[in-house]
Parts: sequence; structure tokens; C-alpha cells
Amino acid sequence: MSDRPSQRELIDRYHEIARLAGALAHEIKNPLSTIRLNMELLAEDFADPHTPKERRTLNKVKMVQQECDRLQMILDDFLRFARADRLNLRPASLNEEVRRALHFFAPKAKESGVEMIEYLMGDLPSVLLDAGAFQSALLNLLINAQQAMPDGGQLVIRTFPSPEGVTVDLIDSGSGMSPETLDRALEAFFTTKQGGTGLGLPTARKIIEAHGGSLRIQSEPGKGTQVSITLPILPKLAAQPGQQQADAAAG
Repeated sequence: MSDRPSQRELIDRYHEIARLAGALAHEIKNPLSTIRLNMELLAEDFADPHTPKERRTLNKVKMVQQECDRLQMILDDFLRFARADRLNLRPASLNEEVRRALHFFAPKAKESGVEMIEYLMGDLPSVLLDAGAFQSALLNLLINAQQAMPDGGQLVIRTFPSPEGVTVDLIDSGSGMSPETLDRALEAFFTTKQGGTGLGLPTARKIIEAHGGSLRIQSEPGKGTQVSITLPILPKLAAQPGQQQADAAAG
């Protein structure tokens, strides 16, 4: 008899670890809020420094405030990561959800000089989505693509049927990733961005996988990046006996 844990046991362990990690993050946020509040009060006390010592003190207070803000951002991103698989799934149109995200993202794209080119194939089968979670993942990926094109560029968004269900591709004309960066792109807390937390892509992947789908990245330096999200489609319901007879009579 094998001593290896079953898949169900592994899933239960994962959820327990995620629950404990989320609880720990909440416990950290409480004293962090107290520290931030006291730093704000200190900054007010030294808002008009008159001596070198007071200026040095104010600079130290500002440094602590910056680190508190960074810790807050990491904790917020981590809590989103820990909760990413809690979904409320409903039948939805992939194209409609993609259009919603693109409409929301359009002002940012225009401001950044990014031209969005849409190829959304019609008559795609329905999928099961948690609209809020899916929008969060998709917007995260759109922002990543925009940040990969600091001088502007093109972003192609296309949807189409695939053997595993339906797929949406995001293809940017940015700088691309090195093989080393690509290998680690989906690791939690790995980032090449100044001030990033390294949880954006892992959270997006976790959301997509919680939908029963997959997220894949292809990239080459100087050739841009393609991110592909594939989702399973809703199974077709078998026709009821009465409906079958009606169809036969109509034929």
C-alpha cells in the first residue's frame, strides 16, 4: 500500500496552508496599520524641520513610511493570491468578458501609446466564469503587456476555439523575456520590475487554473511576448425525450 498522499489530501493540505497564510497576513496588517499611523503623526510633527537633526529625522520617517507602503502592497497582493481560487462560476461569453476588460483598459493603452488590435471570433461556445476574478486576471495581463512596451507598440487580442476549449491570446510587441526570466515568470515573488511584488502573474495563473483552464507564456528577447489563456467550454446538454420527438416530427 502506497504511503503517498492522495490528490484529495494534497488539495486539502494546500487549502489549509493557504488559509493559515491568509490569517498570518491579516495578523501582520493590524500592527502595520498602527506603525503607518504613527509614522504619519511623526511626519506631521517634523513637517517643518529647522535643524539638521530634525531634517535627518524626517528623512528616516519618510523611509519607514515608504517601506510600510511596500509591505502593505505585498500583503494586499498576497491576500489576493491566497483567495484566487474562491470562485462563483456562472455561464458567460468569453468575448463579452474580453471586451469589458479592453474597454476598461483602453484609456491606459491610449495614454501609453499602445494600439490594441482585436480579432475576436464570433459564435464561441460558452464558458463557466467568475466574472470578477477573470477580469482581475485579464487586466493584470494587459497591464503587464503595456509595461513591456514603455515606448508604445501593438497589442493583439484574439479569441478562437481550441482543442481544450476556447483560447484568448495577448500578443505584445514589447522587449520580450530572456529564457531565464521566462522560466521563473510564474514563480511567486519573482519579479524584474522595480517595486513589483512578483505576485501578479502567479495570481492570474491561479485564477485561470481554478476555472479549470491553463495559462501559457511564450517569449523571446526582442520579439515580444504571447500569453495564452485556455478555458474549458460548457458541455452541451442532451436533448430531452420530448424535444427529440418534436425534432423528429419537424424533420
